[in-house]
Formats: sequence, C-alpha cells, structure tokens
Amino acid sequence: MRTLRAALDLLGAMNESALDKRVFAQLGVEQLPQLVASEFTTLSICHLASGRREVFGLPAGALSEQDRAAFDRHFHEHPLVRYHAYQGGRGTQRISDSLPIEQFRRSALYNDYYRRIRIDHAMALPIYVRDGVLVSFVLNRTRRNFTDRERALLDVLRPHLARVYQRLNRLGGLTAREAEVLRWVAAGKSDAQIAAILHISARTVQKHLQHSYEKLGVESRTAAAMRANGRR
Repeated sequence: MRTLRAALDLLGAMNESALDKRVFAQLGVEQLPQLVASEFTTLSICHLASGRREVFGLPAGALSEQDRAAFDRHFHEHPLVRYHAYQGGRGTQRISDSLPIEQFRRSALYNDYYRRIRIDHAMALPIYVRDGVLVSFVLNRTRRNFTDRERALLDVLRPHLARVYQRLNRLGGLTAREAEVLRWVAAGKSDAQIAAILHISARTVQKHLQHSYEKLGVESRTAAAMRANGRR
C-alpha cells in the first residue's frame, strides 16, 4: 500500500510541478529510486540517426567523456535501445529480458562500458519513441537484478509519465514561466490572481500569455490552456 501511495505521489508531483523537460527529468531521477532501488537513475534521450544520447540526472562528472564515448560506440547494439527503438517494444524492459546475463557479460558493450562504470544491471522505462528519438528513464545497479515486481510497478507508471512528457514536448517552445502562467490559467485563475501568486505584475502575466499565444498558434487564453493540457 505504501508503494502504491508513493507511486501516486510521484505522478502527482510530476504532473503538477514539471514545467519543462529539465524539471521533469530532475523529478523523475530523484523520485523513481524511492520506488525501485537504483544506484543511479537517468533520463536518457537517444537520437537514433546519429547514435548519440543526452543524459540528464547524473551528478556533474559522474560519466566521463570516455564513458560516454564507450556507450556511443555500442549504441545500436544495446539490447534496450534495440528493443524499444527497433523491435517495437513499449514496456519496461531489463537487459536480462533481452539476453541472458552471462551472455551480456561477455559482450563488448558490457566490457567496454558497463564494467567501466561498475554497473551490472539496467532497466529502461520508455516514455517517448517517435521521430527518431527514444526517451527513457533508466535505472542502474550492481550485483542484484531488478525483479518482476519492480518492472511491473514501473510499467504501471509508464503511460502516465509518457503523457506528462508528451505535454511538455508540445510546450517545448515555451519558457518555464510561460508554461507556469498557462498552468494557472488552466486552473481558472485571473491575470490579477496569477500575478499575485507569481509575485509579478498583471502586465507581465499578459506579456507571457501573448508570447504563449504566438508560440502555440492560438488566439485566446482558453485555447492556450487547452493546448497546454493536451486538448485540442
């Protein structure tokens, strides 16, 4: 029951507080390990055409340039990339779901990358696979593999996290403050109320709204709020 409560709290926090992708990533990598133990957790954005990835959530310097280069050398052979990007897999997946651990430990990927960063097991929760981009939360740990129950728990969260990310993706051109203003508009607040909440002037609220209209291609606060919440 506590696990379910924690999962609901995580979804609520990310839905309410994630105003841009960086905040979304930070909340995810901080909160997911409270549900499933992970020695380090990242939001990984894989660009399939170039074979490169962006990693959010690690402390600065946790992965060296050599570590990142080692991953990139084996990008297209990575079992989780192959499963989610090329084989049509949509569920949460452990490396051990794709190949036996003994076989994985004999692979060039393991010996060139995972052995280097002292990680034995990884599990990816995909939230966006489209337009040549694969976005996943990735949990990593040593010695102890992820259990079926842990994988199932993340799979329950997956569609909800995907919806939050897709909403943020639609708002990609907005600044964090513009997105925040729209969130309060969607909550039914007037310009004066939003100004008081954010400690800015009503005129500044109106400027943020005007910029949002232009970026979203709409002409009213109602249409902008609906677009921000994923409705047409």
